[in-house]
Amino acid sequence: MAAPASMTTKDITGRFYLNKTLSDPTDKFFALQGMSWATRTVIAIANLTLDVNHFTDEKGVEHINIRQTLSGGIKGTTENRALDWTERHNEDHIFGAVISKTRRAKLEEISEEFLKTDWLPEVNEDGVIHSYVITDKEKNKNDWIVDQTWGFEQIEGEKRYARHLKLIANGGKDTLEVKLIYDYLGA
Repeated sequence: MAAPASMTTKDITGRFYLNKTLSDPTDKFFALQGMSWATRTVIAIANLTLDVNHFTDEKGVEHINIRQTLSGGIKGTTENRALDWTERHNEDHIFGAVISKTRRAKLEEISEEFLKTDWLPEVNEDGVIHSYVITDKEKNKNDWIVDQTWGFEQIEGEKRYARHLKLIANGGKDTLEVKLIYDYLGA
């Protein structure tokens, strides 16, 4: 289902469902992140829902908190992001220990072409959500970086929430780009 015409990157609060038909395959992407075959298989079979809460705190800092759930109520990851480009440490049962930073960015601030193409005009105006995540090498044996942008695209004639992800793994030996496309399920 299409996202509301009024929805922009200024407020992506809502429930979204990963559309696997419209999204790029993720198995190789997750394998390069060191994810086990069993976990990748469960993710490939299950349906993924994002519950997004986008708000500004009392200090004026924008936040996007996302709870991921796989079909059957299986807990996915939780993303709590403050859009202030400050590094934060996180550890979860899927990706292990990571360090991430997130911001709102104009497209001209993004260096990777893949991360700044195909967005709707209002995304160009309001900016994309830009997140940069690396493994915490002190706690995580894996070696990868995921540079990603979030926004809205026109897909098959409908406005869709999308994520563009560029993975750099194994000291730069492997790179992979994927798009994840989501259906809007409501507020």
